[in-house]
Amino acid sequence: MDMVLTAFTAVLGYLRLVQLTDVIDMAAVAYVIYKGMTLLRKSSAAQVAKALAFIVVTLWLSYQLNLNVVNFILGKAMQLGLLALVIVFQPEIRRFLEQIGSNDFGNFWGLREAPVSEIENAIRETVAAYTVLSKDRVGALTVFERRNPLDSIIESGTVMDSTVSGELMKNIFYPKAPLHDGAVVIRKGRVAGAACMLPLSTNMNLSRDLGMRHRAGIGISEHSDAIVAIVSEETGTISVASSGRLKRHLAPETLERVLRNELLPHETATSKANKSKLVAFFKRRGGTA
Repeated sequence: MDMVLTAFTAVLGYLRLVQLTDVIDMAAVAYVIYKGMTLLRKSSAAQVAKALAFIVVTLWLSYQLNLNVVNFILGKAMQLGLLALVIVFQPEIRRFLEQIGSNDFGNFWGLREAPVSEIENAIRETVAAYTVLSKDRVGALTVFERRNPLDSIIESGTVMDSTVSGELMKNIFYPKAPLHDGAVVIRKGRVAGAACMLPLSTNMNLSRDLGMRHRAGIGISEHSDAIVAIVSEETGTISVASSGRLKRHLAPETLERVLRNELLPHETATSKANKSKLVAFFKRRGGTA
């Protein structure tokens, strides 16, 4: 008990020495580390970062265990580490500096969220376009980005920044259009890219009648938390891929309900569902809502 009291007293003593500038200092360093990890997570550079961390740990262990040859080799290699980091992480460093130099500070600090109205518009217009595309048997593949960023996917196609509209979606996926071959990526309720390349699913248990469009939709849902809406070119059926699973043969109304449940904030989706129930109740009663 005395040891606990002594430790507690020591902690209180250290806390009394902490000033506001120390808190700001630690918060700034923590945020820079957080932003660095976020940028790494957006690309394959994260794997390189893990390898570098492994080398650093190995270097420390070789020093502690007196493995002189290993320590010498790794020490010499680490002397070139700074130059190697600049070369390997050049795209990430450039993106980081571009964000600092841009005027979009709200986006850089992660404070700007997509307005619910834009997400609702994206869902509504996508469903309207998919209704027509399904009827005309025109293939379509749309990826709705959620928490996991899809920068590398967007950069593989044509980068855009456009409001989602049914006419735009139909024009993109029209068979003779230059951007129809690939996926459309919607980020925060706006079209962020078209003709984007998606990774194919490696699941060997998928049905053999699924084409490349469906396998690509399932593949990106396996690698991220994105929601993918698909129209089959052969049958015109609408499907949704999420977490590596595929829901097929959906009606447009079902597609809209699935997208609302997955993309809209829970409170908004719940309130709209309650509003729909209330409207139905008044209609049954012969009243108005």
